[in-house]
Amino acid sequence: MAVASSYVMKTDMTNVKSQKPYPSDSSIAPAVQSALRTLQREQNGLAALACALKTDQADAFVQAIFLMGKAKGRIIVTGMGKSGHVGRKIAATLASTGTPAYYVHPAEASHGDLGMIHADDAILALSWSGETVELADIISYSRRFGVSLVAVTANADSTLSLEADVTLVLPKAEEACPNGLAPTTSTTMQIALGDALAVALLEERGFTALDFRMFHPGGKLGARLKLVRDCMHAGDELPIAQPQTLMSEAIVTMSAKGFGCVVVIDANGVLNGIITDGDLRRNMQADLMTKTVHAVMTHNPITISQDMLAVEALEMMEKSKRSALVVVEKGKPVGLIRVLDLLQIGVA
Repeated sequence: MAVASSYVMKTDMTNVKSQKPYPSDSSIAPAVQSALRTLQREQNGLAALACALKTDQADAFVQAIFLMGKAKGRIIVTGMGKSGHVGRKIAATLASTGTPAYYVHPAEASHGDLGMIHADDAILALSWSGETVELADIISYSRRFGVSLVAVTANADSTLSLEADVTLVLPKAEEACPNGLAPTTSTTMQIALGDALAVALLEERGFTALDFRMFHPGGKLGARLKLVRDCMHAGDELPIAQPQTLMSEAIVTMSAKGFGCVVVIDANGVLNGIITDGDLRRNMQADLMTKTVHAVMTHNPITISQDMLAVEALEMMEKSKRSALVVVEKGKPVGLIRVLDLLQIGVA
């Protein structure tokens, strides 16, 4: 009997799982309506922030970039509660885009971590109210030792704002929380403003994709930021032939190296052309083996520099519909890079 009951229960649960737990017309579902209200309120907050930066906050933003940009040390980001979580994200974004930064917890700062803050640093303090008690010691420390202080708050008359060298005042905005309590729209604006500061500092420093690569060596992003020199085949791996070489010999070289092509150079090592599988198909006649490489090769092949990014190499191959490119330095081939190589390291 117990077995039967267990079986019935299992069968019932299976039927429940197979049913959709939401209406087929999700556009009228309360959860969707709630989500849209949240997104709309946060969108309104971002629109208000953009308007403020165009008008009364423009000068403050420029001054903030000046103070943060001239800091010889690091940007110390701090904040309590949800502002602290946002601060950690902003610090990470700054650090990854060429502005040395780290997060200091305001409560821990009062118990020894103030020693992490130096006179040549700049502090970016986040507090919606501007009256966060835990920030008091960091504010006092910055004033005592002349550490630049940039405040991000919604209260221009707050203690934090009045003590700061520069205050970025966030516009009043309706929280997505129906009770108006949970930080939602406010934290979205804080994150967006942090991104704006990081990108402005990045552009001021002339931070390039090559610089970005140093801080992002791992994962797919790291693969896309590798240089061609890091992915190419070079040295004895290259399939090489000279213009007067017979095709019978060139095909042997092509097969032995396994790249589906042969790079053609003259007596001085300068690139003359390339032979690919396509060239072989176009010249597939009875006398192919007795022809010279010069008679079959593609002249003036598309080439690439070894200092270009791997993602740029992939883009060139896709646009030119080539599966491999010759890497040249001062007119001489120094490597060969293939689509397959880039796919294997995760560039695409």
